[in-house]
Amino acid sequence: MSERVLRGTRLGAASYETDDTVEVAERRWIPYDCPNGHHFSLPLSVEAQFPLVWECRFCGAEALRVDADRPEPKRVKPARTHWDMLLERRSIADLEEVLAERLAVLRARGGVEAAGGPGPTRRKSA
Repeated sequence: MSERVLRGTRLGAASYETDDTVEVAERRWIPYDCPNGHHFSLPLSVEAQFPLVWECRFCGAEALRVDADRPEPKRVKPARTHWDMLLERRSIADLEEVLAERLAVLRARGGVEAAGGPGPTRRKSA
């Protein structure tokens, strides 16, 4: 077993590559102001597009870039309800007709009284 052990090196623990040939991208410090009074700056690449808002590193609120105006909020589509989807497929007159048919079926079975209210309820005996 001692023949297979590499001595004097830790495989994968350290890089033997130097940073001599690496060119670091030019950076610019972009200041942000938080609505809670915090002020911080981020180092971003000069080639990058600087975001207008950034999450505050102190409180998590939405901080605004110092030299920018607040962006307009995105338009949000209202949520479609089941009623909206139903109205896409049928008209009110169709729905009233279906309701009348279903009420007739229930009244024939004795589930709904003729007056339109619910029929008598049964109580379970204890």
